[in-house]
Amino acid sequence: MPNLAVYLPLHDEANAYWHADRVYQPSYGPLTHLALDHHRANYDLWHQEDEARNPAASDSVIAQVKHRIDALNQRRNDLVEQIDSWLLANVGDQNAQAPLHSETPGMILDRLSILSLKIYHTAEETVRESATDQHRAWNRDRFTLLLTQRADLGACLEDLMGQIESGTRRFKLYRQMKMYNDPGLNPVLYRQQS
Repeated sequence: MPNLAVYLPLHDEANAYWHADRVYQPSYGPLTHLALDHHRANYDLWHQEDEARNPAASDSVIAQVKHRIDALNQRRNDLVEQIDSWLLANVGDQNAQAPLHSETPGMILDRLSILSLKIYHTAEETVRESATDQHRAWNRDRFTLLLTQRADLGACLEDLMGQIESGTRRFKLYRQMKMYNDPGLNPVLYRQQS
């Protein structure tokens, strides 16, 4: 059974490398590469969302950013499905009688990835020189809370994986069925083709 808790420090390491414009390529197996590709999609999505909120951005720039956000969000969701598919193919037979968990390991890993980005950016705010002392103190409190939330969620993921291994819980692949990027499903796109 893969230990998905290893991705918490890997997320943090990747954040540090990527924010310094350095390549991060640890040599691990296929699941780690999927998890880091997924985290990179969240990382890029986070920064595109920042760009979308720039009040000085022109309508043209906002439109370009929105298209990048849609593509990154699609990639993020596709990678969650690929993580869950890999897990289903590699964890062995699950107990078909066990209760179904409402959230897949890939979905939890997605939430952990986003939490690591919140932690990274909140830590920056705790030391930002242009911020007020009150702002830095408020972010120190937020930082502590985010670390607790990530530890809790990481423990939930470990617990779920243990339950799957012991046969007391199961999960299945949930397809996101995103429609907005599909020219056959998005009315704005398929009307343009007519």
